[in-house]
Amino acid sequence: MKTFVALILPLVVIGVLIAGCLGGQTTPAPVPMPAPGTLSPTATQTASFTLGDHYLQKKYSFQSEKDIQTEQIRVDNPSWGIEFTVIPLNENLQYCWFEMKVTNMNTGQIDIYGYGRENGYELNQRYAMHVTGPYTIEMRGNRVSVDVNVAKRNP
Repeated sequence: MKTFVALILPLVVIGVLIAGCLGGQTTPAPVPMPAPGTLSPTATQTASFTLGDHYLQKKYSFQSEKDIQTEQIRVDNPSWGIEFTVIPLNENLQYCWFEMKVTNMNTGQIDIYGYGRENGYELNQRYAMHVTGPYTIEMRGNRVSVDVNVAKRNP
């Protein structure tokens, strides 16, 4: 019996050590990035350009999931971009999110960008756009303030 306990005790100690060593390690979840939509196949999140003349420059505040803001603009230059900066209004970021749906009214094609939820937590985002025409920009959010800038890209 003592031999049996002597064999099992080291196995239990090794098991506890392994569990302790591996139990604290977690693999970070990948941060999903907004996928470029069909409006502008080359729209990417980038900071390699600056914005000039504005089509829309405004600050929005979203206090609940029911808050929706809609803007309509006409883009006359194929070299334009969208930039927004999110300011979370709650310490618990799981409650803070923002979504921007950009719809080309001529074609019905849509790009969706955002912060929080499945969009990642990048506070400042900038996207190059390439198609002219009339657009509807629908914005939703919860517990965030957002500075939105839609403008021509500088050369």
